[in-house]
Amino acid sequence: MTEKTVLIVDDEPSIREMIAVALEMAGYHYLEAGDARQAHGLIVDERPDLIILDWMLPGTSGIDLARRLRRDEGTAEIPIIMLTAKTEEDNRVQGLEVGADDYITKPFSPREMVARLKAVLRRSTPPGTDTPVEIGGIHLDPVGHWVTVDGEAVNIGPTEYRLLQFFMTHPDRVYTREQLLDQVWGAGIYVEERTVDVHIRRLRKVLGEVHGKLVQTVRGAGYRFSTRKQ
Repeated sequence: MTEKTVLIVDDEPSIREMIAVALEMAGYHYLEAGDARQAHGLIVDERPDLIILDWMLPGTSGIDLARRLRRDEGTAEIPIIMLTAKTEEDNRVQGLEVGADDYITKPFSPREMVARLKAVLRRSTPPGTDTPVEIGGIHLDPVGHWVTVDGEAVNIGPTEYRLLQFFMTHPDRVYTREQLLDQVWGAGIYVEERTVDVHIRRLRKVLGEVHGKLVQTVRGAGYRFSTRKQ
């Protein structure tokens, strides 16, 4: 599973750099544009997963670009977070009315911006799919909420189920405890990182001695779900 790509559209290089650093640290790929024309070209060519769009841009404004994107069937579903120094309520309403998914006013903390971005991506991205997935003898059916191991149904708790579903739809990639908390428990919910370890142990126990080994500990990094031997 490739990492999410975020397009940063702002005419101030210092703002773009600040956002880029925060995104990179959070594990996102990013693209940059300084005006609406450059941004539209990148959107058409690269199809980012989310756009951070400044309201005030030289030439075509961010609000006009948002309107254009929402009118185009090919770009209408891309989530947009409006970024602006405007704080008046009517401007916030206008931004949301043209189709922005969220609205952040300057100045802002990069940490807040990343948290809001994650929330928007979660709302706009279906959790996995309704298609069953099978890896290494483990079969997960999202519709029936069933998990079987070598054809035998297993009794699995709700958190372990969500953890397994995330792992099976994102195999062979290492995730930190913080990333797993965000993806499985959700941003804004305070849970200690050691809680992840507890549920990993429970998941391994549910899967059994052989299949539990597919949930691999990557020392100093986090966890990975893979059929490849370490």
